[in-house]
Amino acid sequence: MKDDRNIVLTGFMGTGKTTVGQCVAEKTQRLLVDTDEEIARQAGKPISTIFQEDGESYFRYLERRVCRFYAGQRGYVIATGGGMLVDEVNRQVMDAAGLVVCLDATPDAIRERLAEQTGRPLFGSDWEELYERRRSAYAAIKHHIDTTDKTPEAVAQEVITLWQTSST
Repeated sequence: MKDDRNIVLTGFMGTGKTTVGQCVAEKTQRLLVDTDEEIARQAGKPISTIFQEDGESYFRYLERRVCRFYAGQRGYVIATGGGMLVDEVNRQVMDAAGLVVCLDATPDAIRERLAEQTGRPLFGSDWEELYERRRSAYAAIKHHIDTTDKTPEAVAQEVITLWQTSST
């Protein structure tokens, strides 16, 4: 029987969700959905503009819609935004739809990875406080992989092995 459960990658920004997701999708011959990209596509504007013009609460509303839609699909690799599964209901919805894996990295690794990036509305001078606030939500996720000193390909293989050997 073919395993058509979704593979859902979550975690804080800079942990490698999209990059690892691309590798997992390629290796499993599945489509990758980056939920932040999907939200931006549906809204017709970048995430940073949604935050500026419409506020975080509207962004979270769009995020819940995208979460529920893709949880109802099968056979995807889904890279969530860093805050999507902080919401307990979203987390339960994705747990029911497939294997959820939280990618972790040290704060130093996150800082280094994101130093040159722009357009992340929640990556500012107080990002470490946000990281601390989200830690308990991330801890509630059953499966974790530390990406700190690993290549995206190595992490992707760990995700695939976990998917192949787990039933939930």
